[in-house]
Amino acid sequence: MQDTLGPEGTRRIRASIATFLQDRLQARLDKLTLEDPKRAELIAQFEPDMWLEDAARRVRQIQAVTHALKPIHPDARGTNLYVVPSQLPSLDLVGSHVLGQGFVSDVVGNAAALDVYKFLRLQINGRSLLDGLLADDPVVVRALSDDPKKAKAWQIAFVGLTQGKDGALASHALAKQVYWLAGEDAADDAQYHLLAPLYATSLAHAVHGVLQEDRFGETNKAARAARRAGEEHADALREYPGLAVRKFGGTKPQNISQLNSERGGVNYLFASLPPQWRPRKLRQPWGVTSVIDQMLLHRDGVRPTVRALLRFLLAQPPSNVDTRDRVDGYVSSLIDELVIMATELQQGWPDGWTADARCELVPEEQLWLDPARAEDDEVFRRQWMQMDWPAQVGHRFGNWLNAQLSGRLPVGEAEQRQWRRELLVDESEHGWAQRLHEARTCLDAPHYIPTRMGVI
Repeated sequence: MQDTLGPEGTRRIRASIATFLQDRLQARLDKLTLEDPKRAELIAQFEPDMWLEDAARRVRQIQAVTHALKPIHPDARGTNLYVVPSQLPSLDLVGSHVLGQGFVSDVVGNAAALDVYKFLRLQINGRSLLDGLLADDPVVVRALSDDPKKAKAWQIAFVGLTQGKDGALASHALAKQVYWLAGEDAADDAQYHLLAPLYATSLAHAVHGVLQEDRFGETNKAARAARRAGEEHADALREYPGLAVRKFGGTKPQNISQLNSERGGVNYLFASLPPQWRPRKLRQPWGVTSVIDQMLLHRDGVRPTVRALLRFLLAQPPSNVDTRDRVDGYVSSLIDELVIMATELQQGWPDGWTADARCELVPEEQLWLDPARAEDDEVFRRQWMQMDWPAQVGHRFGNWLNAQLSGRLPVGEAEQRQWRRELLVDESEHGWAQRLHEARTCLDAPHYIPTRMGVI
């Protein structure tokens, strides 16, 4: 590799090494008195040459891995693997290959030698010491020692961290093994491969970081608070239903691996069940005079939203913008359910279903819920075109919401007008007004809503 940083790069690396050693030395000296005879011995141990010599010897007690055996069983003894993710085959499934170059290797072995690994993870110019040694960067190698032979010997020792132990690949009686059919004949034993699964520890650590941020990060906290308050939020809310936690190592997670210790032994398991689709059974609208009065309250989420709105108003919040925004959020949730219910009826029943003798809906709700009938029914079309029925539907919604709050709150005509107006001017992407605009365009109807006081 071409030497691009020169002596200055070597000096910077040595300065980082000196800082690392001084920090560790000082932590130990702080535990000793000034008169303690062990101080001189300890200071000598942390001289760069002496410490690096000792580290090059102790590094054989640990191994850098991306796939570890101990998480499979803590007492298993066998082969661990270090495989750079970018060198793995690219698959459509999620695996260690998706990590690319941005991965963190784990380390297993004697926990007393983990300080060597922390040393090799020192970051200089955005790259770890270990990466520089693996790349045979002359600037990094020279930073180990002025003696080229000694520096090369230590490089070989440290790089050996990523190489498997001497001997053939081996599994263990306590490790899991799986017979995998590699051919077509399940009755032929020769067509099976015996697999020994290892734990993808680098991938697990990357997933853990994402989940920690999604579950406890400030962005997700703010999004979760906005949902509870019925408010909009710029960022998505991420949730992981059915998430489980498996603890590796008990009270000594460092006995499993370094990354496992950093996670406190926590390893997440996603729910491995397929999603359960529960289609909402569409209630027959026969014998119903008003879907708003007789069906809306029975939809999932409507009662809890009404109760939450009632609790909030009973707390007598101050009359300010925040209060109005929160009330608007609750009412918007109710309007969303109303629009969804209408869409289900419009799309779930054949065109012209309100002409059935069994339909007892009031005229304005027939016009609202069965707009396609206007294409073939001339009388219905003329009534639809008058466009006074949306205000009547809004009036019904306002009365319905007042009825849910009455008895606990002094609601009257002013509140009814507010609820009605929120419905009629709902211009959200799939809101009431947007749906109405679409229907007007299809039927070439006027794009306004007449009311007693003008148009909307």
